[in-house]
Amino acid sequence: MKRSIVRMGLGLLPLLWLSGCNTVVLNPSGDIAAQQAHLVMVSVYLMLLIVVPVIFLTLFFAWRYRQGNTTAKYDPDWDHSTKLELVIWGVPLLLIIVLGLITWISTHLLDPYRPLQRLDEKRPIPAGMQPMEVQVVALDWKWLFIYPEQGIATVNELATPIDRPVKFRITASSVMNAFYIPAMAGMIYAMPSMETQLNAVMNKVGTYDGFSSNYSGAGFTHMKFKYHAMTDGDFQAYVAKVKAGGGALNRADYMQLAKPSEKDPVRRYAAVDGGLYDAIVNLCVEPGTKCMAHMMHEDAHRNAAAHAHKEARAKGADEVARLAQAEAEICVTPADKNTISMKSNNASAN
Repeated sequence: MKRSIVRMGLGLLPLLWLSGCNTVVLNPSGDIAAQQAHLVMVSVYLMLLIVVPVIFLTLFFAWRYRQGNTTAKYDPDWDHSTKLELVIWGVPLLLIIVLGLITWISTHLLDPYRPLQRLDEKRPIPAGMQPMEVQVVALDWKWLFIYPEQGIATVNELATPIDRPVKFRITASSVMNAFYIPAMAGMIYAMPSMETQLNAVMNKVGTYDGFSSNYSGAGFTHMKFKYHAMTDGDFQAYVAKVKAGGGALNRADYMQLAKPSEKDPVRRYAAVDGGLYDAIVNLCVEPGTKCMAHMMHEDAHRNAAAHAHKEARAKGADEVARLAQAEAEICVTPADKNTISMKSNNASAN
């Protein structure tokens, strides 16, 4: 009796390992993440329609046709069953079609660039509510958040009000990272000299984990931040507290902040350079550096001018050739015709 209890206890021991698992991906607090979790579970259930019967039948056949079962039918010449072929090929085909349809619809509905249409499954976005913009910069190895509407900035700390759409504009300073708050939405890559976007909303007050989900070097392990989802009143108080703390983030300060460092503490700035984020995206924070957007504009202008000049030269050459042909027709062709006509008349007179 004691041995059986011990064996049962040892068998259940691995379940203790699961007690430390964080199931936030399947139990999120934001509407986008909730829709993504629903998509994952629907896909799993559909695939289990194939996996579970296959596992069951594998075990059943192994037991049914074991060597010791002499009552099982022995049919060495069997090689085909139309009904079995229809099941084997038809069911997976239907499953693939259904999964493909669900994936195609969900891919468009959950496009991170697409503005939100609802706060959650029961509440549409109220008329006139505009999304709050947060500019995200992945540094080595920390996160910078700029709030253009509030005029503040923070490092390794993010805060937004609940039940208000948030538009994240995301970039990186040097190498690629991935911005990820599992409780809010799926991960979005952050890349230097590029901008990605994420539209999301949080529906429950709380403090959540955010981090980089893409390896980016030695300090990657500690590239984490806390995300505070607050009521609107608490968020306004948070903004007021940050502004009361003083300090400003200008371009010179940013250049120091962007240097690689690990385990950086939370920093807050009461003011921020209004053009800092665009300068980061365009790689022109350092004084005297030409912005990528300006260089691309100059390149586009040069290419357009060269193309127009080429077309003008082509048209000019065509015009010269056309005029030359017209002059030839006017000066030569009629004279030849008159000469031929005169010769014909003289021949007739003679």
